[in-house]
Amino acid sequence: MSASRLQQRLLARVEAAFRTLPDRYLGAPAGFDVTYHVRLGDVGHTFEVRCTEHAARVRKGISGRPADVVIGTDAETWLRLRAGELSGLEAFRARTLYVRGELDNAVRFEGLFRLPDGRDPLMRVHDVEIPSPPARRVSVLTTGAGPDVLLVHGLGAAKSSFFDCAAYLADSGYRVHALDLPGFGGSSKPARAPYSATWFADTVLGVMDALEIPSAHLAGNSMGGRVVLELGLRAPERVRSIVALCPAVAFVKRDFHPLVRLLRPEFGLLPHKLRRGTVERRLWSMFCDPDALDPSVADVVVDEFQRIYGSAGGRVAFYASARNIYLDRPFGHGGFYPRLAELEPPTLFVWGSHDPLIPPGFRRHVGAALPGAEQIVLQGCGHVPQVERAEQTAGMLRRIFDRAEVTGPRRLPAPAAVGASVRTERAA
Repeated sequence: MSASRLQQRLLARVEAAFRTLPDRYLGAPAGFDVTYHVRLGDVGHTFEVRCTEHAARVRKGISGRPADVVIGTDAETWLRLRAGELSGLEAFRARTLYVRGELDNAVRFEGLFRLPDGRDPLMRVHDVEIPSPPARRVSVLTTGAGPDVLLVHGLGAAKSSFFDCAAYLADSGYRVHALDLPGFGGSSKPARAPYSATWFADTVLGVMDALEIPSAHLAGNSMGGRVVLELGLRAPERVRSIVALCPAVAFVKRDFHPLVRLLRPEFGLLPHKLRRGTVERRLWSMFCDPDALDPSVADVVVDEFQRIYGSAGGRVAFYASARNIYLDRPFGHGGFYPRLAELEPPTLFVWGSHDPLIPPGFRRHVGAALPGAEQIVLQGCGHVPQVERAEQTAGMLRRIFDRAEVTGPRRLPAPAAVGASVRTERAA
């Protein structure tokens, strides 16, 4: 059969798959109105899908309506996505799919449609409403089946930083929930929220209640690592195990403490922007190995940061969260490290040898407070191991989670009986 005939057959299959979308539409939140352009480069066609609260409309080619989200892939990948043979996270991990535009709406697309034979989509985005003041809406991506895992991002990031890890964990038999903390990503950004570790931990607990998750394994990066540790301290009965990836633990030396205390998050209400080059340089500085970050993924991350930082609520959340991280009391009454000594769930701390923000030297303070915790230093790794070393990090998470599933959550031995456990791991 000629190449042109094969191309025609492939295009016919693609067109047939698009025609089924309106009948498989599950609906969207009130007020939802998003136009998607799906570009299939190998067949040379773009399809427009406009999704509103109750209906989806599809056309071959594009109208005059600008796209809110652009999804690019090839025809075979698109057909496998529509058939439920792989998820969007798996395609993203394989770098056979890219997106531009508002990331939360891009990720939401797959969950808007039933799979063939009425099956549920492989992943969905939930909007969890937490009414306790200040009220907030939390965007949560759920995929996979099995024991529950919650993934919590760092300052200035979003759930997208855990996409690769989420795909690996879902493949390994876990139900994974990657969330955007309030103030970040697709979640709401209340101007009067405290944006503290305590408030974020209460938010994660509220998400667990809303999704009827009695207990879960937790993993968090940077600020998210501090949040999952706080949740382990406040509600240990809800936590099966914890992995803290380069966690933003309390700074012991705080030379600028008086100055930072004077800075007010309300300054974020003043309109201003950060140059794209500034954001790009800051992002790349988080990596020891720049080749570990795909440039197309970097573009998505920078676009999303600039979009969120462009809103007053996003700027207030960023400044308030950063201020609270720096002002976190290390010692004394209510200090972080004395409290850390009371942590019950089994916990793994992972540090990057070349982390410019949270150097691995913090492991000494953690080890003194919590000698029963396992600690690993990743050689040649920066601040975001779940991106720079996605597969290796996912393997560490699986090992801790699997072990906790067998042994069950347990109280750590008394500090006097246990020596600190710290080891070094290199790239897999």
